[in-house]
Amino acid sequence: MTAPTVQQLFDLTGRVALITGGSGYLGQALAAALAEAGATVIVGSRDRDRANAAAAPLPADHGQQHAGVVLDHMDEASLNRGFGEAVETAGQIDILVNNGQDGDGHDLTNVTAEQFNRQMQNATGYFLLARRLRDHVVDRDAPGSVVLLGSMYGVVGSYPDAYADVCPASPVHYHALKGGIVHMTRHLAVYWAKDGVRVNCLSPGPFPSEKAPQEMVQRLHTKSPMNRMGQPHELKGALLLLASDAGSYITGQNLLVDGGWTAW
Repeated sequence: MTAPTVQQLFDLTGRVALITGGSGYLGQALAAALAEAGATVIVGSRDRDRANAAAAPLPADHGQQHAGVVLDHMDEASLNRGFGEAVETAGQIDILVNNGQDGDGHDLTNVTAEQFNRQMQNATGYFLLARRLRDHVVDRDAPGSVVLLGSMYGVVGSYPDAYADVCPASPVHYHALKGGIVHMTRHLAVYWAKDGVRVNCLSPGPFPSEKAPQEMVQRLHTKSPMNRMGQPHELKGALLLLASDAGSYITGQNLLVDGGWTAW
């Protein structure tokens, strides 16, 4: 058998990817990566106009017909409707990227039990969507790939001095959520490997948007071996490795893209 080329391994032509939060800061870059590799991309958002607006400019060099669907992963009925609409629209789903995040800015000094518990619902939505993808591809007797978005803060704690006197500390419930997602990745991977479904976690390091307090961002520079923040496009290659056949023997892993943050 002739081994596939690198180009063939990363090629997603003919496949369909559903990405939640595809209209967001990092989501737009992740959606673009999938489309650039040839996949038809279905963008999930709580707002249909935002979903359609994010899908419209995606490259379609392979004749793809990208689309948006209403999908709130914090609401089981909504995520089921959204997944069903995505399948109806594109005919199939092969890749799921759970990127959406319903965040909360309270920190460990003032977060309430209700706010903490709601943050955990993000993990519930990730699981329910992943199970829908697993069941869908098993019914089709096709392989599948699930990529969950974690964070370096699912692996390490944050530096208190990076936030002191500038903004609230990195939310404790965010750390609990992302740590849980990292481990849920391992659990799902070992159970679904026999089904031909790979499950991996992509964990960005510091990728603050322009809305982040600049004093805090400058302090974060000093915590990074590369002494800079990440740019959204720097996640594209890592996502394609996990989503495509280039990662066909990779499952249950947490890929950190953090500029070396967790190396020291």
